[in-house]
Amino acid sequence: MTTPPPPPGPAGTPEPPPLDIRGLRVTLPGTARPVLDGVDLTVGPRETVALVGESGSGKSITSRSALRLLPPGAETTGTVRVAGEDVLTVDPARLRRIRSGTAAMVFQDPRAAVNPLRRIGDFLTEAVTSTGAMTAARAGARADELLRAVGLDPAVRGKYPGQVSGGMLQRVVIAAALMGDPALLLADEPTTALDVSSQAEVIALLAGLRERFGTGLLFVTHDLDLAAAISDRVYVMYAGRIAESGPAEALFARPRHPYTAALLASTPRMDGPTGRLTAIEGQPPDLREPLHGCAFAARCPLATEVCDRQAPAPSAAPDRPGHLAACHHSDRLEGSAVDA
Repeated sequence: MTTPPPPPGPAGTPEPPPLDIRGLRVTLPGTARPVLDGVDLTVGPRETVALVGESGSGKSITSRSALRLLPPGAETTGTVRVAGEDVLTVDPARLRRIRSGTAAMVFQDPRAAVNPLRRIGDFLTEAVTSTGAMTAARAGARADELLRAVGLDPAVRGKYPGQVSGGMLQRVVIAAALMGDPALLLADEPTTALDVSSQAEVIALLAGLRERFGTGLLFVTHDLDLAAAISDRVYVMYAGRIAESGPAEALFARPRHPYTAALLASTPRMDGPTGRLTAIEGQPPDLREPLHGCAFAARCPLATEVCDRQAPAPSAAPDRPGHLAACHHSDRLEGSAVDA
């Protein structure tokens, strides 16, 4: 059988969200500042949440923290609750069950996620059988069910990874992630290694599976158009902090943080004006140097002296429920040169 859910709370209380991160701070050896600095993030049932930002912003570390897949020597504070359990404090046996049942990850490169010398069927069933969550017979039946759900013939179980295409293998990896009927699915740029047609198929597949199996989905990407198309809510990350978060439609239509606006202005659009794109000047802050004030201040056209001295906490716009931005000058953004 699959991993049992956590005990229900008192009568009338809602079940815990698939993912609830509060005040997460991660520090790695040799760095002068945290890789993640006070991250708050939530994914609800049947909800797709996109986590976007430049390379090195901390997106993958955030998603991997949900399975405690952090680099050696990482020091963490805060809480990371998966279906109500804090994965940063559970014992190794319980962590294995969480990884094989409660939550699962789809990595960027499907070929790096599988053993090329073992058949696909072994890859699909190993995690749930090794923990005792399923018998071999039940795991085989579940693998066939999920292969059909992702549009593959169950006969693919007898093949080796090198005998199928990249798009097919990514579908296999998604099926493997769903083997334990997880409450949470973590997708770390799962379409980057695929061609355009395969990307579209995988995105449609993830959206359909989310509804069919009731799974919460955290989708990590640097593709803003993709985030807008697939997500219910969006978190924009910069230098290990959440710069802005909110409903996808509202955030992309009226960004409240200069970094979000700059990302949108630097992204080519099929329906937008032609000409040169607006580059974001400068570089993200170096992890080897301490950080004071707002992390984006050195690159922000709206920055003032207060930005160099004080890191703003995310605040809400009165007219936009659930829309938060960590910026001293959100009220100056709309109608400015940044809001292009």
